[in-house]
Amino acid sequence: MEVANMTEKEMKSIKMSTLYELRLIFTQGEKKEYTTEEIVELLDKIATATEQG
Repeated sequence: MEVANMTEKEMKSIKMSTLYELRLIFTQGEKKEYTTEEIVELLDKIATATEQG
C-alpha cells in the first residue's frame, strides 16, 4: 500500500501495531535492559520485515 493513498486511520493503525510489536519484543524477551545499539538493531529488523511484506 502506498503511503500517499493511505488514510489517517490506516496510518494510525500501522503506527499502533508497530508500537505493539515493539512492546511484545521488550516484554517477552529475556533481557530487562537494552543498549541503544540493541534497540536500533531491533528497529532495523522490524523495518526490514515490514518492507518485505
